[in-house]
Amino acid sequence: MAGAAKRIILDTDPGIDDALAILLALASPELNVEALTVVMGNCSTAQGVSNALGVLELAGAGNIPVAPGLDRPLLQPLLTAPETHGHTGLGYAQLPPPRRHPANQHAVDLLIERIMAAPGEITVVAIGPLTNLALAIRREPALLQAICEVVIMGGALRHEGNTTPLAEFNVYVDPHAAHIVYHSGLPLTLVPLDVTYQCILTQADVERLLALDSPITRFIADATRFYMEFHDEYQDIQGCVINDPLALALTFAPDLVETRPLHVTVDTHSPLSLGKTMADFYGAWSKPPNMQVALKVQARRFIELFLERMETLARRLK
Repeated sequence: MAGAAKRIILDTDPGIDDALAILLALASPELNVEALTVVMGNCSTAQGVSNALGVLELAGAGNIPVAPGLDRPLLQPLLTAPETHGHTGLGYAQLPPPRRHPANQHAVDLLIERIMAAPGEITVVAIGPLTNLALAIRREPALLQAICEVVIMGGALRHEGNTTPLAEFNVYVDPHAAHIVYHSGLPLTLVPLDVTYQCILTQADVERLLALDSPITRFIADATRFYMEFHDEYQDIQGCVINDPLALALTFAPDLVETRPLHVTVDTHSPLSLGKTMADFYGAWSKPPNMQVALKVQARRFIELFLERMETLARRLK
């Protein structure tokens, strides 16, 4: 007999790969998605809330609450990514205006309420800047013992940055929030660009999905077409990197990656390396590990898993 589904809250800045992560969560019977909490990042918080509601409705999951969160970083000026994710955050995909309203509750309050009501049961999958989570644990320190685990898509250790030469986008947008979370004592797994940039969705993969005529497959094709154009023009990558779905997948398929316990921090001071996530690989700081870090990935196995689950979801909703 299968065990109970893992309860998760997705803390997200709904751009293209966030939307794919939401779809993967909904397509995964191992998971029970309790809520989406939205933060600024790939787009504004207001746009992200609309995107989250629209993607849930597209997938027939409009009952899941969406809570708007912080609309700016703790200290840094607001930075969004229209050049990467398009004007709305979803590339060329166009969703109808959502029929449902967001939850009448702030994301920070929802995180605290849901997690404290079920100590040890809820996993937070943080696939945007960490502002919501940082403020939640500042507001309610008891969360540190109540959260089951946190899986974070963020950082670049031995890989170049995708926003500055050193910094990954989610961390760069709010490095001070990342610093709070990294050093909080929470049970963390970090999924950096070192592994996500091996997970490339190709045009052939999208054509395979389009063999099924479904609103889901058309949405994926329209959204990722913009993303692929960005990757081709700016990063010389044929296809697009789907960072956030990999982090989500580790909640039910942790063996997709190999992790290593490391002491990790983030630069919040230097103009040159602001937002750089650093891991002490050789123990130079003599500090204990504060997280598990994914350093190797079975990239094609993950892409196949993603495609199979999108095909299943598309058939279900055809």
